[in-house]
Amino acid sequence: MRLRPATFAAATMMVGLLAALPAFAADHEVKMLNMGGDGQRMVFEPAYLEIEPGDTVTFVATDPSHNSEIIAGMLPEGAEGWKGRINEELSVTFDQEGVYGYKCLPHYAMGMVGVIKVGTDVANLEETRAVRHPGQAAKRMAELLDGIDVASN
Repeated sequence: MRLRPATFAAATMMVGLLAALPAFAADHEVKMLNMGGDGQRMVFEPAYLEIEPGDTVTFVATDPSHNSEIIAGMLPEGAEGWKGRINEELSVTFDQEGVYGYKCLPHYAMGMVGVIKVGTDVANLEETRAVRHPGQAAKRMAELLDGIDVASN
């Protein structure tokens, strides 16, 4: 089959336009729960996510009395934090690589914390490990941070 010059030009331009489109960002969902699937009380599910820059995470107020907000000192330098309201869904887009630690303010001491690893650059991992947490949050956060794979970086 032979393409006419105009058809060939149009097809070439279409291929070029499609190649120039950015990769589609993914959407992730984190539920704010009174009881997780594993029987733990006051949890984000999942509590640990690995995502790519440009991806969005939506924190879903599945059970009442929860929010999601960044923990001071647990985000990459220059990145913006967030603070959701109690009982409200919140979507956050992550453009900067690094490790982000977050909490539910009313249930922080009960261990309601989570971690999001964006991309492969975990340069702020040691700074996030140095942040102190109250009560059960200290143990849960240590477990989440210990699960970060730094060998591939």
